[in-house]
Amino acid sequence: MADPSSYRPKPGQIPDSPGVYKFRDQHGRVIYVGKAKSLRQRLSSYFQDLANLHQRTRTMVTTAASVEWTVVTTEVEALQLEYSWIKEFDPRFNVKYRDDKSYPSLAVTMNEEFPRVQVMRGPKRKGVRYFGPYAHAWAIRETVDLLLRVFPVRTCSAGVFKRSAQIGRPCLLGYIGKCSAPCVGRVSAEEHRELAEEFCDFMAGRTGTYLRRLEQQMRDAAAAMEYEKAARLRDDIEALKRAMEKNAVVLADATDADLIAVAEDELEAAVQIFHVRDGRVRGQRGWVTDRVEEVGTAELVEHALQQLYGEERGEGVPKEVLVPALPDPCEPVQQWLTERRGSQVSLRIPQRGDKKDLMATVQRNAQQALVLHKTRRASDLTTRSRALEEIAEALDLDSAPLRIECFDISHLQGDDVVASMVVFEDGLARKSEYRRFQIKSFAGQDDVRSMHEVVSRRFRRYLLEKQKTGEWVDGEGEGEGDGDGEGVGVGPGSGGEVAGGPIDPDTGRPRRFAYPPQLVVVDGGQPQVAAAQRALQELGVEDVAVCGLAKRLEEVWLPGEDDPVILPRTSEGLYLLQRVRDEAHRFAIAYQRNKRSKSMRAGALDSVPGLGESRRQALLKHFGSLKRLRAATVEQICEVPGVGRRTAESVLAALAGAAPAGPAVNTATGEIIEEEGTTGPVTVPTERGNSS
Repeated sequence: MADPSSYRPKPGQIPDSPGVYKFRDQHGRVIYVGKAKSLRQRLSSYFQDLANLHQRTRTMVTTAASVEWTVVTTEVEALQLEYSWIKEFDPRFNVKYRDDKSYPSLAVTMNEEFPRVQVMRGPKRKGVRYFGPYAHAWAIRETVDLLLRVFPVRTCSAGVFKRSAQIGRPCLLGYIGKCSAPCVGRVSAEEHRELAEEFCDFMAGRTGTYLRRLEQQMRDAAAAMEYEKAARLRDDIEALKRAMEKNAVVLADATDADLIAVAEDELEAAVQIFHVRDGRVRGQRGWVTDRVEEVGTAELVEHALQQLYGEERGEGVPKEVLVPALPDPCEPVQQWLTERRGSQVSLRIPQRGDKKDLMATVQRNAQQALVLHKTRRASDLTTRSRALEEIAEALDLDSAPLRIECFDISHLQGDDVVASMVVFEDGLARKSEYRRFQIKSFAGQDDVRSMHEVVSRRFRRYLLEKQKTGEWVDGEGEGEGDGDGEGVGVGPGSGGEVAGGPIDPDTGRPRRFAYPPQLVVVDGGQPQVAAAQRALQELGVEDVAVCGLAKRLEEVWLPGEDDPVILPRTSEGLYLLQRVRDEAHRFAIAYQRNKRSKSMRAGALDSVPGLGESRRQALLKHFGSLKRLRAATVEQICEVPGVGRRTAESVLAALAGAAPAGPAVNTATGEIIEEEGTTGPVTVPTERGNSS
């Protein structure tokens, strides 16, 4: 690990002008490339106290052994040079979007004597017209198959074309009318090129004129009683319309734009791009990248623009690029795009209308892509094994932690404090083992004290289970679980056989809290870790390791240590710990929200003796609201099936003795939902989990 002060440039050496800089390691390899409006200000920010730097930046500057820079005249030149160097040196600390596949495009080889329609991947070639990219090659072939009926352009390879010319007989497509057979001279080179140009015009979106022309020809043929020709033209029109339907119309103003959306978390980011041409989605593509740099959404968008348009010229760059956040500064990037297109390019955030709605769709695709990527990564057995081994090595454990339990605290501005326990076995979530807790030993907000209570209760139950021969009876140890029963997913057959723990011989289910984890993870830093460790020591549990994962810098804290353990940001072990922590946070928030909604639904009817849930629902359904029920008479209430006169009188007495309840609030939308005719947005308290 290098000391950044050993290679820090002397004061006054760094120019105060735009430029691009490179950090190199001790072997001379470029590990990071960046650009700056002012090289002096940007580079000085790297050579400050390491404690003030973000963890990723700190790792980069301590890995580097030297820094160098190149001065340019404008920020646009800096952007171009940065892209060139990233492509040339492939620095390990730069964000790089990589596909796991090459997206196919529909290509028309207009640079050949007889243009050919085909699927192409890889870099673009000069003189070839491209349409797409598409997510799947079969989507291109379906479209081409429909269009060849109207535009019988050559699709065969050079070898097949040459062979057919030699034998004087076309291929099958020539016989069934899906190729004009220029190989045997049925059409001239000029006529075939005209067909290819019409095909390109149609794919480029100029469809209206051509369809109207075909419809007129169909009507003329029918008027001349050439019914076979009219029928053929009718079928051609239907084929073109079916091909057009495959690219749904999303914008009505013939928009030529690319829409870019970003979904991100602490470690990774997913980018999705929709290519819209003439108001239709012509193609879609996406990337997932590790967040090696300390960058925000705006920087991720800028890197995506470089990746997307770095090799494009002319019409490859659209007139409009819609993004979720603008690069800072925006003007150099917009000017760079304009230069690559050769005409003005608009770079902006959609604010309203159809474009904003379509951007929301792209954003959902980005979120789904990120979730799918994480799911695939988590389901890989080799990756999970490596993650567990890395955790064991980093925390100095005797063996890989095959069972990990994570605890998180959640509350609503200090009220309704709850906790969650999630379980991961062999790197996978085991939801039947999840548990949830209410904090009952004290009132108010104290995350450290809450963590001590929850860990104590969980392992006290573990020690009790070791002494029992039967299953734990519901109601014993009040407050364990969620206070209303179990956690989620506990039932016959849900537990299964788990190696290393006792199974109840009568039910075949694992006893609750019967399995000790090898590792306890708490959501928080040193205070929470110390509280969990103290709880274990008080109970005499010595064979369970404890660590904490702090959100801010993703640092791993161990009991009694002043400095955290820093796992490499590309570590599968860190990724697994983060997933465990996030799942505990989600489960705690869900339980806290459920408790709050139950308390908000409780009202004056709950105190009426003998009035159960079914009849309460029947009353509210009959009258529509508490306001109408409060204004009803005893006779009107008795009209509800199952409600007698005595119950009706009790209902009215309870409603009369209670102050009119405030309107209920839908916690998802913030709308008033109880009183009739009084819907509208309201302010609700903010829910949160442990903010450590």
